[in-house]
Amino acid sequence: MVHRPRIHLIATGGTIAGTAPDPTDTRNYTAGTLTAEELIASIPPLKDLAEISVEQLYNLDSKDMTPDHWLGLARATQAALDRQDVDGVVITHGTDTMEESAWFLHLTVRSEKPVVMTGAMRPANHPQADGPGNLQAAVRLATEPRRTGVWMTMNGATMTARAATKSHTSGLNAFAHHADCQDFTTLRGRFSGVVPNSWPRVDILMAYAGAPTDLIDACVCHGARGLILALAGHGSIPANWRPALQRARAVGLTILRGSRCAGPVWRGQNAEPEFLATGDLPPAKARVLLMLSVAAGLDATDLASILASLNQEKP
Repeated sequence: MVHRPRIHLIATGGTIAGTAPDPTDTRNYTAGTLTAEELIASIPPLKDLAEISVEQLYNLDSKDMTPDHWLGLARATQAALDRQDVDGVVITHGTDTMEESAWFLHLTVRSEKPVVMTGAMRPANHPQADGPGNLQAAVRLATEPRRTGVWMTMNGATMTARAATKSHTSGLNAFAHHADCQDFTTLRGRFSGVVPNSWPRVDILMAYAGAPTDLIDACVCHGARGLILALAGHGSIPANWRPALQRARAVGLTILRGSRCAGPVWRGQNAEPEFLATGDLPPAKARVLLMLSVAAGLDATDLASILASLNQEKP
């Protein structure tokens, strides 16, 4: 008897499980209305690809995902991967914050089995829904015996959790894969034991012409433990921000320089040696890493070493 791959599907909602009153409407719909069982039943070819067990963990629009949801997802994923009767895990997820959830799983889950995340840009009852094809692709990837780590697949593209970024609001090819992020094994499972009683607050501040400095002070006042700066260009800090940033550093905040543009920001670039840099991590993913680092009690030296290893540069 031929062994069929055994895939565990964890459903969290999103557009892939959403429906619209007007099936042709891709703007006005409700995410996460179908259950995992209903979603699987609506795609008959899936039964030919693998034996699929299902778990309805959440049924959310991914804009409403929180760090507590990430932690629950990591626990469910690890529990499934630890089962002997599971060969791989597929996760359905809304596209708005899929890259953040995928990166969190990369940092917190330990296994040699594959995890593949997918979603959709069109609701499930759209006449040309992309969810069925994306889910079939995800199951196929999760059955590949040599695949390991956390992956995403959308619209025929396969991407690592580290390199995938949503770059379009509504197109089927909404995700970009940054080819310069080739090493997807660094930090895999690095924070698997981190289970904080409460998540440290880490805020993202975007620089723009005339951005006020009181935003920095407000973050400090409301309990932020770290800041990600989504700066212009390759990470230039506005001159008027410097006093407020120094005040934030003086009370213990960890601050990372990033960019609101695609592309890396390196430490020491623009004569900013005192600030750590995000490297090739976009601000949202840098925030995930910094939250976990603060929760784990790492200091600036530890974080500098992690960022250096991630970006293959000297700390």
